[in-house]
Amino acid sequence: MTNLLTRIDRAGGGRTADLFLYVLSALFALVTALTSTLLPHRAWGWIAAFGYAAAAVGVFLLRRHLLVWLTWAAVALLPLIVEAVQRSGGRTDRAQEEVLVVERMGARLLHDGTPYLGRDSLLALPADDRLMGYSPYQPGMAIFGLPRAVFGDFWWTDARVWFAVATAAALIAAARLLGSSSALVRGLQAATVFPICALTLATGGDDIPVMALCLLALTLAAADRYGWAGVAVGAAAACKLFAFPVVAVLIVLAIANRRWRSLLPGAIGLPLLVLIPPFLVDADAFVENVLRFPLGHGVVTSPAQSPFPGYLIAQNLPGGRYVASALLVAVALLIGFRLLRWPPRTARAAALISGWGLLAAILLMPTTRFGYLLYPVALLVWAPALASPAAVHTQEAHSRTPPAR
Repeated sequence: MTNLLTRIDRAGGGRTADLFLYVLSALFALVTALTSTLLPHRAWGWIAAFGYAAAAVGVFLLRRHLLVWLTWAAVALLPLIVEAVQRSGGRTDRAQEEVLVVERMGARLLHDGTPYLGRDSLLALPADDRLMGYSPYQPGMAIFGLPRAVFGDFWWTDARVWFAVATAAALIAAARLLGSSSALVRGLQAATVFPICALTLATGGDDIPVMALCLLALTLAAADRYGWAGVAVGAAAACKLFAFPVVAVLIVLAIANRRWRSLLPGAIGLPLLVLIPPFLVDADAFVENVLRFPLGHGVVTSPAQSPFPGYLIAQNLPGGRYVASALLVAVALLIGFRLLRWPPRTARAAALISGWGLLAAILLMPTTRFGYLLYPVALLVWAPALASPAAVHTQEAHSRTPPAR
């Protein structure tokens, strides 16, 4: 089966698979434009459908690497900017709720010193406003909301614009390290032009820079630049809890390669550093927003209810939430045992473990979203690029220098 998939992927120098990707994505975007009940998604679909169609034609005309970046601009960045401009002009249906949440986090951080409302403050809100009062992200996510808090309501202060800036910076840096390969094209496609990523960035976007920073961290580890890898994955973990499994796997990788002293300051230091302001102001507010609410113990229930196994178990079995949580813990322990017994020695192995681990977690979490699948998809498709000749050559060049003690 693996050989068959490899032959299909390489047919026509990879362009045959590219053509199918862009055609199917164009159909997905068109269906989204015609049928989605979410207005930001419908607006994305109309623009993206033409972008993907143009990319399908470009398969025969342009270099594959260039086509990926141009397609990303057409199906993610262009609709993002259009929706941001329309929103600044008064349209209230041109952003998903997470954009508003992140911008309010920035405003609270600027004015109150913490991006979180405490439980009493949440209970004091009108019942219909309590869900939007929650900020279920790490404190670092508030940085993306600061431009709007400081400069006001302009299209370029939209949090999605800054999500895109961070994503582009991370992916360009990673691509430069990995050189040019077919595996990198697939990895970039998974991180940028796959509809699940393009749609997410254009309409909501908070997961995309976190994912891109994780990919950059793994790429830096492949190049034996563990200090910067720690900074990248630490920045991701400072924004969202989804990065912590990647942090854990990278720490095991660094220990196995005797590079943990370089990795740990950034990987652990940055997530701890961003906790200082909210903990000084109101530590319980952090716990309420980042821990209690996602676990289903908040003032209101999380709307993250995609019908994955964990959610179905939690909803349909007696004591289902505890059963789903026990399964999640069991999988975490199994992965932890695997890491300790057979630690990864390469960044590629670390990416595969992170991808499969996150996939299992997403499927078993009692509250989850379909969109979270972008993390394991990107990690698993990115992994082969970490074994590209450019990455191996860079790692070998750095390994000639003894690691810092």
